[in-house]
Formats: sequence, structure tokens, C-alpha cells
Amino acid sequence: MEQILPVILLKGLILLPNQEVKIELNNALSKDITSLATQSFSREILVITPKNKLEETPEVNDLPEVGVIGKIKSRIELPSGHVRVTIKGTTRVKILKFYNNSDNKDILEAKVTKLDLPEVDEVEKKALIKKLNELTTIYVKSSSHISNSLLNTIKTIDNLSLLTDTICSFMPLSFSKKLEYLEEINALYRAKNLLKDINIELEVLKLDEKIEEELTNTLEASQKEFILKEKIKIIESELGLTENTTTTSYKEQLTQLNIPKSTSAKILNEIKKLEYTTDISPENAMLRNYLDWILNLPWNKESFENFNLEDIKTKLDTSHYGLEEVKNRILEYVALKNNNKDLKSPIICLVGPPGVGKTSIAKNIALALNRKFYKISVGGLNDSSELIGHKRTYMGSSPGKIIQGLRKCQTKNPVFLIDEIDKMTINYKDDPTSSLLEILDKEQNSEFVDNYLEEPFDLSNIFFILTANNLENIPAALKDRLEIIELSSYTDYEKVDIAKKYLIPKVLDENKIDNKIISISDEMLLYLINAYTMEAGVRDLYRMIEKIMRKLVVLGKINDRTKISKVRLKEYLGIPKYNKYELKKVDGVGRVNALGIANSWGIVIPVEACVYEGKGGFQITGMLGKTMEESTNVALSFIKSHQKEYRLMDFFFNLKDIHLHFLEGAMKKDGPSAGVAITTCILSLLLNKTISSNLAFTGEISLNGDILKVGGIKEKIIGAYNNNIKKVYIPALNELDLEEIPTPIRDEMDIILVKNYNEIFEELF
Repeated sequence: MEQILPVILLKGLILLPNQEVKIELNNALSKDITSLATQSFSREILVITPKNKLEETPEVNDLPEVGVIGKIKSRIELPSGHVRVTIKGTTRVKILKFYNNSDNKDILEAKVTKLDLPEVDEVEKKALIKKLNELTTIYVKSSSHISNSLLNTIKTIDNLSLLTDTICSFMPLSFSKKLEYLEEINALYRAKNLLKDINIELEVLKLDEKIEEELTNTLEASQKEFILKEKIKIIESELGLTENTTTTSYKEQLTQLNIPKSTSAKILNEIKKLEYTTDISPENAMLRNYLDWILNLPWNKESFENFNLEDIKTKLDTSHYGLEEVKNRILEYVALKNNNKDLKSPIICLVGPPGVGKTSIAKNIALALNRKFYKISVGGLNDSSELIGHKRTYMGSSPGKIIQGLRKCQTKNPVFLIDEIDKMTINYKDDPTSSLLEILDKEQNSEFVDNYLEEPFDLSNIFFILTANNLENIPAALKDRLEIIELSSYTDYEKVDIAKKYLIPKVLDENKIDNKIISISDEMLLYLINAYTMEAGVRDLYRMIEKIMRKLVVLGKINDRTKISKVRLKEYLGIPKYNKYELKKVDGVGRVNALGIANSWGIVIPVEACVYEGKGGFQITGMLGKTMEESTNVALSFIKSHQKEYRLMDFFFNLKDIHLHFLEGAMKKDGPSAGVAITTCILSLLLNKTISSNLAFTGEISLNGDILKVGGIKEKIIGAYNNNIKKVYIPALNELDLEEIPTPIRDEMDIILVKNYNEIFEELF
């Protein structure tokens, strides 16, 4: 017989026939459904369990074809607004079709019909009922999770279908397994599957009992062992026979160390504490950890250092191009060490743009000196405890990175690289740079005390090498303890040499490629550098060379000699990314090239100006800092005060507006060194004079026209050289800085020293 009933979806909850559930409804739709069933459907409702309990709004097609008719036994409105209902399952039904309620479209209704149950052999049915009763009785008596009331209930049931549903509702089966029992209409199959599942659960119970018994026996044995050990300890202590093997081992280690008496006494005291603590005491583990750390430090171990100057020079030259100042400093140290074996290692800070080889040269210094190498990255570090350790009072405390590095190297004279010190974070809670003051001070670090060890350790034998990109970001107190070596960016021609001698052979060797399969000329390397990289170092150039090699391998050209051309570069690397000379090589009125520094390497920034009718306004754009804005105002004031000398009497500043713009607008610019370039740009505009794009300027200008000293001359001139600038004007006060410029650059470029802007005006205007 067919009937129509309202549908309620119970996610994650399965209602079987003869099973009763209590649920609390908190959404309006469920309340409306139960209310409708109570008023119009004789308290009957169709309960459906969606197969995917995580699906918020299941589609009708995803719903099962079998459901259970439930009878609402009670419905109570709670003060919280929720509705508590008690539903008892009555019978399985087949779902023929789903509808939307005519009055409330959100309510789902279904047409259902009773299932045609297959006939079951009477003898087999009775046998299954008997077996189910027996197994269920055994399971209930074995399990502490099921009430004995189930046994009284199933004894009175002689209907196989009802019996399987009743037992299934009590069994701790999984959601998917119960869903299978709900959808299985054949009681015979359900009974057989249930017998199998009950047997599995019985085996699980037996295994649980076995594990529990083994665990209890183990605990009893360990307790017994612990008590016996403690008794033996007391007896041996009274008789003075033997000591704890662990503490004996620690004492033997201590006798082998050549350490100060105060430190030795402190360690011995910690060993005695360990003797009086039990193995299960938390303090026992802390003491063992402390003793393991302090006794395993390299108090007396040193690497045998290489003092052969020629060998060290050869190794450094083989691994790195240039970097002469760094290499010479290492050779000086070794030469002095040959004269004085007690000479302490220097503390060097390598400052330069990314990719010039700061980190890799540090590794090769360690290799050349035959010392162990350890790297500590401090970029973003904001906790000084990371360097100097945590107090032992804290759970999980440990020594700092310095002591950790010494234990890992197992030598007291390694090379320590402290990377990116200019990127350490200082906040209101902590200043980790202050922790480095003691570590990097030759007068103090022989008595360095880690918070965890609480005993002094000599760090003076460590060769500290630090790296930074920006010298200005290193605190003054820390900078004072460092020997600064500035590494400049590479010229394009130096990059060509580096690519030929180091990068290409390295890529070929790493990928096991024959070095005869590729031919790339100096001209093509120069084009690759200018068209596909924009950097001070050679990191991107290395990646581009790697990419070319990968393309050759993928295209199967590693067996043929391939000549790299512009066409092949475009095929392998895509269209060129950069054109260094595109903006810098445009001649025009009111347009000049200024020299600046970005990311520690020299750049050329075009400056342009225009004038239009106005009221004497002066606008500047290009993402400028406050110092640079002031430089533009100084330049304009200087020009206004020299109108007569500079032939500007016919220009009325109060009737015109001037707009000054610095290209490379996405790059932040600041500093006073663009004063000369700004002055030249404005004069070029007002005097209608074209300034050659082969010129560039740097220098701070005063209100009297004096050209003042600026920083970064070496980087700026190398940047100008890389951008094919032929002539630069720099302050005469920076004359001594020219000695740092590589000789080939000084020979090729025309570097003009100027004291006052009138000298530039006479030459250009």
C-alpha cells in the first residue's frame, strides 16, 4: 500500500525498525516538518539517512531508495526555542518518488510503499535466531559497554527481521556498516552478516583483554624492578660497594677534560645531584640532558689548520672570481698565524649586494683553512635566547645556536657564518643584536656564558664571518666590533668571465654534461646578461645558464655541438626581460641621468622635468623620501638665487609650474646625492639645452652651489659603467674613493671631479 509522508534527513544518525531515538532540533525547517507530521500525518514521518554525512544540502538523486517510517512518540518545545522529539522506527519502506509540499516548498515529501520481503526457510530462520541469541549473549557478557537488558529484549523476539534490527541498533558498529544493514531488505542476509560482525567484535574484545593483561604485567614487572633497583642502590650506598654506572661514565668523561676548576666543580656537583634522583623523576632527565651537553662540548678538540699560503690562495682562486680584499685578508691572517700560533681569529663582516658570493666564499674559506663550517641564519631573528640559550628553569630549554654549532662541529676552532645580520629584528621585547656584542668581541668572547650551560666557554678560537646587504642597518655598537669588507657588484664584463670560468663548468659538471656540446661567445654572454638579468651578483645568470642546459637536454641536443645565438636564447629563455639602455639612452631637453644605489648596487635613474603655465608651483614625483624632496627644494632655490648668472632673467618662476619626475617609479628613492642631477635637469629645461645621455651625475649641492661628498661612489660608478655611461661628474671631495674603482673602469670612463656647480655650468651650458 502506497502512502505519502514528510521527510526528515538525519545526518550521521541511523534509525532502524524497533529502535527509539531522541533528537533535539534547532532549525526552523526540521521544526516545521515534525509539526506537519504531528498535525496531518498521524505523527508518522519518513526518516532518511544521507550516505554522505558531510554534505550540507544533498541532492534528491543522492538520497537512498530505502527509508524507515518513524512514529513521533513525543514532541516538546524547549525554552531555548529548540524542539526535542522522540521517534521510534516502525518499518522499512521503499521510496518511489520525492515531492515538495504544496504549502511549504522547503518541506520534502515522499511516496513510499511497503517492501516485498523474500520468503525465508523456517528451519534456517529458527537456526539463525538461536545462533544470534547465543552469540549476542556471549558478547553482552564479555563487553562492559552494552546493557544486559538487551538479552531480555531479544529472548521474546521470534521475528528474524526484527531481531537483526534490534541487535544491530545496540552493537557498536560503524556508520557505514549500520547504513548497509538499513538498506539490506533480506533478513536472512542481515542475520548472516550480523553473525560475522559479532564474531569479529568478540575477537576484538579478546585482543583488548590480552593487551590489557600484558600491559598490567609489564607495569607490575617494571614497578618490581624499580623497587629492587632502589633497594640495591641503598644497600650499595650503605656498604660503599659500587656507584651508578651512568654517573660513573659522566665522572670518567669529566676527568678527561682540561677545563677550569670552577667549571669542573660545577659539573661534579650536577653529577652528585643525579645520583640522588630516581629514574622516573623529571629532574633526572633535565640533569642528564645538561651533563650530555656540557661534557660533549669540544673543550680540548681542535681541527688541524692549513697554514700553506700557496695552497689556500689556489683553493680560494679556484672557487671564486675576484673578491681580492677578502682573499688577501685571509692570507694575511694565515701569514701572521705562522709567526704567532696564539693569534686569535679575526671577526670579518662581508657587506655587499645579493649574489656576489658572500656565503659561498665563507664556505670555501673554511675548506681552504681545513676548518669545520657551521652556518647560523639570523635574518628575521627576534629572540636573543636563540643565540645565547634558555635558562634551565624552563621546560624543554636548550643551549643557543653558538653552543649547538660547537657541539655539531666537535672542534673549538670552526668557521662560523652568521648570515644576514642586517635583517635581525629589534622589537620592544628583545634586541638580539645586543647578544652578539659579547660573542663578537675579542676582549670578551673568551669568557662567553650560555644561559643554559651557565659556565664560561672560550669562543676566541672561532673564525667568525658575518654577512649583510646593507651596512646602514647594522647597529653602531655591533659595527664597531666588526672588520668591514665591502664587496662591490660585478661589471658586465666580469660577469662574462665568471660565467665562462665558473658558472658554465659548474652547471655542466653538476648535470654530467660534456663540456664540448655547447658553444657560447662572449658577445652572447653579454647579451644574456643585459637582456635576461638585472642584478649586482650572478645568481640570476646562473639560473639562466641552468635553464639553457635543461632545454638542451630536453630537446635531445646533448650529443651535438650547439652554438648559442640570440634566436636560441629567445627559444630557450623566452623574450628578453630587460633593456638596460632603453630609458637611459634617450637624449632630450630637461632629461639627465642620476646615479644612485638600490639593494647595495649602483643604478642609473633618469630624471626628467617639464614646465607649464601656472602660479609658481613645484611638483616632484617618483616615490621619493623626505631627504630627496629637500634636495629638490635646495636645487630650485640655488637656481633661483643665480638667475642672472645662469641667464634666466627672462623666466618668471611665479608664472610657471615645474614638474620634476624620477623614473623607475616603483623603486623608493632617498638621500641627498641627486642634488647635482636635479639642478642640471632643471637648467637643461629652462635653458632649452640637451644633455647627452652618456653623462651621469652624483653629488649633494648646497645653496651656494658647493658640491658635497656622498657615499657609495664605487658602486655608483660600476653601475654607470654597466649601463654604458661614458662620463660621470662626482664631488672632488670623493677623490680618494676613486682608488677603489677597478683600473679598467677608470681607464675607460671619463670621471670629472667638481667642487662647485659653476664648473659644470661652464662646461655644459
